[in-house]
Amino acid sequence: MKKWTFFLLSLVIMVGCAKNLLTGRRQLKLVSESEMQMMAVDQYRTFITEHNVLGSGNDQAAMVKRVGNRIANAVTKYYTEQGKPELLEGYDWEFNTIESEEVNAWAMPGGKVMVYSGIFAVTQNETALAIVMGHEIAHAVARHGSERMSQALAQQLGGMALDIALTNEPEQTRNLFLLSYGIGSQVGAILPWSRQQETEADKYGLIFSAMAGYNPREAIPFWQRMSSAGGASPPEFLSTHPSDQTRMKRLEQFMPEALKHYSPK
Repeated sequence: MKKWTFFLLSLVIMVGCAKNLLTGRRQLKLVSESEMQMMAVDQYRTFITEHNVLGSGNDQAAMVKRVGNRIANAVTKYYTEQGKPELLEGYDWEFNTIESEEVNAWAMPGGKVMVYSGIFAVTQNETALAIVMGHEIAHAVARHGSERMSQALAQQLGGMALDIALTNEPEQTRNLFLLSYGIGSQVGAILPWSRQQETEADKYGLIFSAMAGYNPREAIPFWQRMSSAGGASPPEFLSTHPSDQTRMKRLEQFMPEALKHYSPK
């Protein structure tokens, strides 16, 4: 039975792989982008009702919306220049900030972005906030969450289709969705992004931030501050975004390309 189960999972994974049109890497794809966007809308709305969202009159919330809109425009421009505007089909951008001491931020499919007020103690300026949001948005548009959701469905629910999983195992499926986007407080655990996913988010996040008019060089001091924040108890953000010397070297490698897209605004 175990051998048969392993064979079925292997077949699901093999058949379910598809080429990512942004990165060129093959990803496991057991759920469609439209399905993920529908779940994102539902879970984003639920999250907002359960937390204190800062109003537009708050300076931090206003900054998040300003930075978010500039990066969203940059993402749209980048995809259009690459001849792939259809990859953003269904995106309806939203940028919100919740009052929380937690140092965290995340982005869901369809452009649903959330920033926790605790992160401002580490970003310290608008450009660093753009680095954070560019990185998180890059995870979303590169469909890393969809990839992680597919892996979770394959590993924990036997490759079950999303609509069937939502019917048969609704709570577990919703928890897997939240887990896939680093919303650990909802599910009691957080999955780290893979090294490949982090590399892609670093690269495209820098490009998107630069295209939005933010100096990508700020990424180095920001991640250095993030790495040292909290001492022996690093921020929750680092549970999903490892910060080390390898990342710094990688950012330096991506910097020349990002700077080609940078024009101060």
